[in-house]
Amino acid sequence: MANVSLKHIYKVYPNGTKAVNDFNMEIQDKEFIVFVGPSGCGKSTTLRMIAGLEDISAGELKIGDLIVNDMEPKDRDIAMVFQNYALYPHMTVYDNIAFGLKLRKLPKDEIHNKVVEAAEILGITDYLNKKPKEMSGGQRQRVALGRAIVREPKVMLLDEPLSNLDAKLRTQMRAEISKLHTKLQTTFIYVTHDQVEAMTMGTRIVVMKDGFVQQIDTPKNLYNYPANKFVAGFIGTPQMNFFEGTLLKTGENVSIRFEGSEAEITVPYSMLYKAKPAYLDGKTKVCIGLRPEDASLTDEKANGGNSVIKVKVSHKEELGSETLIYGDINLENDSYGESSTRIIIKDSGERELQAGDVINVALNLNRVHLFDKETEQCVLPRIPEYNYLDCEVKSGKLRFLGAELDLPSAAQCPDLKGDLLIPTDAVTFDGNLKAEVVSREHMCGVNLLSLTLNGKRLYAVSHDCDEGKAIDGAGSTVNIGIDFKKITIISDGEKVLTPMPALNQFACSFVKRKSVEEVEESGKTKKKKRIRFGFTVGENFFEASEENSQKIFAALGIKKAFTTGLKMECGAYDLTVSDSGIAASVMEALDYGSEKFLKCSVGENVVYVKCSEDISGDIRLLPDFGKVGVVETQREIKII
Repeated sequence: MANVSLKHIYKVYPNGTKAVNDFNMEIQDKEFIVFVGPSGCGKSTTLRMIAGLEDISAGELKIGDLIVNDMEPKDRDIAMVFQNYALYPHMTVYDNIAFGLKLRKLPKDEIHNKVVEAAEILGITDYLNKKPKEMSGGQRQRVALGRAIVREPKVMLLDEPLSNLDAKLRTQMRAEISKLHTKLQTTFIYVTHDQVEAMTMGTRIVVMKDGFVQQIDTPKNLYNYPANKFVAGFIGTPQMNFFEGTLLKTGENVSIRFEGSEAEITVPYSMLYKAKPAYLDGKTKVCIGLRPEDASLTDEKANGGNSVIKVKVSHKEELGSETLIYGDINLENDSYGESSTRIIIKDSGERELQAGDVINVALNLNRVHLFDKETEQCVLPRIPEYNYLDCEVKSGKLRFLGAELDLPSAAQCPDLKGDLLIPTDAVTFDGNLKAEVVSREHMCGVNLLSLTLNGKRLYAVSHDCDEGKAIDGAGSTVNIGIDFKKITIISDGEKVLTPMPALNQFACSFVKRKSVEEVEESGKTKKKKRIRFGFTVGENFFEASEENSQKIFAALGIKKAFTTGLKMECGAYDLTVSDSGIAASVMEALDYGSEKFLKCSVGENVVYVKCSEDISGDIRLLPDFGKVGVVETQREIKII
C-alpha cells in the first residue's frame, strides 16, 4: 500500500499544447480518488502518466517513497483496468486472470490460490472455464478487475471502466467496485466523465477542465461549496440554475436583482460578509446560482416576500417520485431553450400545472451561490482570501473596526480614508487587540475563524501545523494582531500601500562546468576530469543536486537544458545574507515591526530577504536550494 504524490506535473506536447497544467495532489494510502471532467480535460492523461504509459513533461511523481518518473510501468507496482477490458479472447477467464502471474513465474499453487480468491471476491467462480465471448459486459469487467487485483498492487488505476455498460449494470458495478475497494484496502484512482459515478464512489474528487485542476474536495463539499461556476454546473443533476444579476447593499440588507426580469429578493448582509464590497454596488454583474431542489412551489395566494419570485411554467418532466418543472423568471419569455432567466424546480409533483401558468416560487436563500461574471470564480468562498474593511490613517496610526494600531515604518502612508484589505492569513494571534470567536470551522487542515472585533466581523485562518495557535471555540477571547507586510490600503481607487511580494524571481541558466580535480588513489595524487551541472545567476555558479539535474534534463532534454531561459523562485525567508553568493545591492531596509527585511536589487530584479540587522551597500545572498523553485520562462512550467 502506498501514498501517491504529484508535484507540479505537466504534460506538454511538441506543438506546445498543455494537456495537463501544474497538477499538484497528495493522495493518501487507501483513498478512493476520482478524476472527473469533460472529454479532453486531461484526466486520462494524468492517469496514464501515473501508470507510466505517458511521459511526464515536468514535475515529480512519487509512489510510496520512490520517484517513478523514469520507471517502467511494470516496475511501479500498479495495476490498470481499461475501458475496453483488454481481455485475451482465446484464453479462458482463469487464464486471463492468471496471465500476469505466470509472466512473473510464480508457483502454480500460489497462482491458483490467487485466481480462486479473486474469483470469489468478484463472484465469477462459475465462469473460470469460459471464454470472454460467452460473458456479459459486466462479467468481462469483473474479469479485468480480477486480473488487476491478483497482482496485489500498491495502486489500482481504473480508466472509465464502466462507460461501455448500460445504465442498470453501471449502477450495479459502481457498488461492486466500492465494495472491492473496502475489501482490498488499497489506493484506487478512478477516471470518469460521469459526475454521478464520481459523487457516489470517491472519498475525494478532482474536477478538471482544459488541463487545469478546478477543485479537489470531498463529494459533499464539491456540491455545497463549488469553487467556481464550472464546478457548480458540472456537479449535480439536473445542473444548477444560473442567472445574471447585481447585488446592492442598503443598510444591513442586500437586494439581489435578476437581470432580464423584474425578480428581486432580499437577504441580510450577514449572509454576504465574505463577499468583496465591490460586488455590492448594484452595478457589478454577478452570476447567481441556485440548485433545483433549493427552489420550491409556495402557496398560490402568496403575493411575495423576501424570498419569493414569480415563474412562468413552460413544461414539466414527470420522474415518478419527483417532477422537474421548467419555467422562466421573465414572464414575457415563452422560450423552452437555455436562457439567463430559465429556471428548473425540483418538486414533489402534487400540484397540477399547465404550460403558461404563473406560479410563486420560494428560494432557499441560505443555499444561494454567487460567481464573478467574468472570471466565474466564487464570490462567496468557503475560506475568504481577504477581509475588506473601511479604514483611516492619521498621524501614523491605522484605524479600522473601532481599533487603532501604530503603523511600522515600512507601512507608513499619508493621512487618508480608504479601504483596507487584510488577508485572512495576515491576522496573527500574538497581538494586543482582543477579539471574540464567533465560530470555528475546520476544512482540510485549515481552521477558519469567524471573529468579532468591537462588534464587527473579521475572518482569520490558522493551520493544523501551526504551533502555539490552539484557539478555543465560540465565545472565547483571543489576542490578535496584523502582519503588516501582507496588507493593502486603497484610497480614491489608488493603492497607497501594497504588500511585500511573497516570491522573489530572477533570471538564471542551467550550465555544464568542466574542471580538473586532484584525488588520492592508492596513496598517489592523481588529476581527474569532472563535469558539474548547476545554475548561474549573474556571475555566480551553484552546483545542482543530481535529483534537480535529472528534473531539468527530463523536462527539457539534454540539448535544450543549456539553452532554455529559466527563472529562479524563492521567498524572502529562503535567502540569507552571506559572504558568498549572488551579488546584490541594498535599496532599502524595511521594518514591519515584528520582522525586518532588506529590499535589494539583483541585476534588473528586485528581491526581498529576511534580515534582522541594519545593512547597507553591496551584499551577497545565498539561496536555500532545498526550497528554491525553477521555472521555464517560455512555457511557464515549474520544473523544480
